[in-house]
Formats: sequence, C-alpha cells, structure tokens
Amino acid sequence: MNLSQLAHLVALLETGSFTRAAEMQHLSQPAFSRSIQLLEGELGAPLVDRIGKRNEPTPLGRLVAQRARRVLGEVEEIRREAELLAQGETGAIRLGLGAAPSALLSVPLMQHMLDDYPKLRVKLSRGPTESLLVSLRERVLDALVVHVRTLDNEEDLEVAPMPAVSSGFICRPGHPLLDLRQAALTDVLRYPIVSTGLSPETRRRLSGAAAPGGFELHMECEDISYLFDIVERSDAVFLGVLASARAQADSDRLVLLPAPRDFEIQAHFAFVTLRGRSISPATRITRQFCLQTIQEAAGLSL
Repeated sequence: MNLSQLAHLVALLETGSFTRAAEMQHLSQPAFSRSIQLLEGELGAPLVDRIGKRNEPTPLGRLVAQRARRVLGEVEEIRREAELLAQGETGAIRLGLGAAPSALLSVPLMQHMLDDYPKLRVKLSRGPTESLLVSLRERVLDALVVHVRTLDNEEDLEVAPMPAVSSGFICRPGHPLLDLRQAALTDVLRYPIVSTGLSPETRRRLSGAAAPGGFELHMECEDISYLFDIVERSDAVFLGVLASARAQADSDRLVLLPAPRDFEIQAHFAFVTLRGRSISPATRITRQFCLQTIQEAAGLSL
C-alpha cells in the first residue's frame, strides 16, 4: 500500500468513474485500474462495487477512503510546512547576543520578525560571550552576535564579520567635560568610566593615557541599560558603541562627548555559527537582518 494507491481510491470514489479518476490522476485507465486492483489484493477484499457505469464504495472501501483522506491531508500539510520552513516563514531562531549587539538588535529584530515572519518563533539570550559559546556548542543556541575580541578558539566556529561601528564616550547633558572646547583623554579619565567591556587594544591605550596609575573600569556590566541609567544620574562616562545610545540621545537623556584627539575607536561584531552545522532558513533571515542593521548603525552618528 502506498500514498498513490490511496489517492487513486479517493479520486475514484469522488468521481465514481475509472475513466475520469484516471484522467484526474494523469494515468492511463489500465494503469489506474491496476493500482486499485493491487490495493484490493493487499487488503484482501473489494473496495468498489461496479454497478453498471457507476462505481460505489463497499463498506471497507468507504472506511479506507475516509482514513485515506486524513492521511493524504496530513501529507499535504507536511509538504506545506516543509515549503514554509524552506522559505523561513515558520520554525525558530535561538540567538545569543552580547551586550552591545543586544542593545542594537533586540527590539528591531523582534519587530521585524513580528511584521514579516509572524509564524517564526524567536528566542533571544543575552550574556557574556563565554557562556553564549557554550550554549552554541551544545546546540542550545543557533547563532551568536558578539564582539570579535571576545571569541576564543575559532576552529569550530563559522565567523561572519560585520561592518565596524563607531565607539566613543557618552555622558549626560550638562556634564563638566562638555564645558571644555575639546576634552583630552586625560580629562575624560578623571571621571569614572563604565562599559560592557573593552578590547585589549582599547584597554592598553587607556592605560597609557592614565599612567603612571594605570587604568581600570569603574563599572563593567553586561546589561547596557543599567550603565546608561548610571551615566544619566552621575558624572560617570560610558565608553562603548555610540549607536547603542540612539534612543537616549534622541530623548536628550545622553549626549556624545566629542572624541579626544587620537582616540577614535571602533567595535567589530560578527555573526557566529558552528562550522559544519546546517544553517536553517530562519537563521539565514536573522543573519541578513542583523547584517543590515549593523550596516545602518555603522553610518549613524549621535
């Protein structure tokens, strides 16, 4: 017994005619009749009573046809689900985000999925890259967007770099540093510096400017919103991706501190997946959106 034979039986009972059913199934009448005969032989009983020019189902034929319709309906639904999944319209994406990528991508990504892919489920996880990488390698997450500087051994990772985005200092309106024509790096470092984390190169440059005492962040936190709250309420200065403070800047809660001379820095993010692991349509859609959003952020200024 196969799906074609079940489809042939349903067509026969719907049309009541071997000729019309064979045409509907794009078969010759002898081939169609042979299919019905094979099905009857396998089940050991007639499925159709030939009454003149009309073909009526036997009790067994009626029962088989009833179940066949359900089976064929399920098969069609499987085909439809597979097609939708291939188009990325269903399925799920489990994405891990570093602190700055989370601030840049979380809301736009969820809004994009709700608007354009409402049947696609999204799960976002935020945390330090080390824990996100563990989840990726354990296949709890499908992909990550993190700062390149935080990646470890890349042998098992597929790393797709994204455009560099500008980083710098952000403070509250009315901060004393804004009274200076252009604050030097040594001026900025007289105030508490807060960040989600610094690359070794940035830390080295800050340590050089802060010598002989060296440099240490006053606060380091993965939740960037907490840092912005602190900066709004104090003389602390945030150091990180400028575009992440777009909402606060638009509402005049935070402002850009002009970059000190010789201290223009950038952040480099990457979309990370496991090497050799198949990329689902949902992951491809997410990767394309994240890349586009980071490209737009790269061109933004506060």
